[in-house]
Amino acid sequence: MTSATRSMSEIVTSAVADFRALVPDCIASGLVDMSTGMLLAVDTLDDYPGELLDLLAAATFDLFQGRNVTMIEEMFKARRGVTDTRHYFQEILVHSDNLIHLFLRSQANQDIVAVIVCRRDVKVGMVSAQARIVMKQLESGFAG
Repeated sequence: MTSATRSMSEIVTSAVADFRALVPDCIASGLVDMSTGMLLAVDTLDDYPGELLDLLAAATFDLFQGRNVTMIEEMFKARRGVTDTRHYFQEILVHSDNLIHLFLRSQANQDIVAVIVCRRDVKVGMVSAQARIVMKQLESGFAG
């Protein structure tokens, strides 16, 4: 089945499965639609409660488009003379006690953010590199 014949739901579901399969030590992945704040799809090792996943989507929205973040983006863009509508922050990496969380905004569709959760002892560079590859595949699915 080519990307032209695949539904958006199939493309999104396949992408979160690919993040989980291809990103080293990935224990969970999801895609958040920033225009609605909703989690589009998720793939996890464990069965997480829906409330936790909803909070993840809300936290992703706050990280990228919360009021203070938006003000900082506008200030940075103004100082650099950037006039386009593209968001300034594209990737955010969060380290917790046991995990790392990579938040990766789509270059092709700024309203789509991937959330990748990996064990803390993973090589962060490999997580970023593999996640970017999967994101490019997702973006080609959007274009197809």
